[in-house]
Amino acid sequence: MVKLIMGSTGTGKTKKIIDLVNTAVAEEKGSVVCIAKGNKLTFDISHDARLVDVSDYIVNGYAGLLGFLSGVHAGNYDISQFFIDSLYKVVDDDKPEHAEKFLKELDAFATKHNVKFTVAISAEESDATEAMKKYL
Repeated sequence: MVKLIMGSTGTGKTKKIIDLVNTAVAEEKGSVVCIAKGNKLTFDISHDARLVDVSDYIVNGYAGLLGFLSGVHAGNYDISQFFIDSLYKVVDDDKPEHAEKFLKELDAFATKHNVKFTVAISAEESDATEAMKKYL
């Protein structure tokens, strides 16, 4: 399952991700991973969640992020939820058609491995492609 959170800068997407991560840590049986660029969430999310700063790794584009997520999951099959804050910043690509393809691939991965993904994108919902809207 993939859940998409969209809104322009300053609309509370990161706050929502923080709340969702902390709730998931309290309620989930599996591990919770939050992917972000930078360390701004370090003191906001529970220490029981794994916060990964992609800036510390070589992650290039959407294909690189999908490979990275696959590797993180392969290293810990107990992961039940991933959260990705500011997808466009993480991959340095804000083209909705590229994000659409990534979300489809992510959804296939989620189904195959029984993992949930919540992804935040800094863009208006009206900027979402038709295929992206199914994840809203």
